[in-house]
Amino acid sequence: MKPGITGLWQVSGRSSLSWDESVRLDLSYVENWTLVGDLTILLKTARAALAPGETAH
Repeated sequence: MKPGITGLWQVSGRSSLSWDESVRLDLSYVENWTLVGDLTILLKTARAALAPGETAH
């Protein structure tokens, strides 16, 4: 994926997260990157696109 298309904070609450929580998730992603983690984010992105739920604005 192109950088910025999806990320951990986008699939972990999006607009329901505070700025600090979003930054914390982004930093955690960078510090703990794994291929499995990226695949998990991609799967969660697909799920969020198909069923956006309450956090999509």
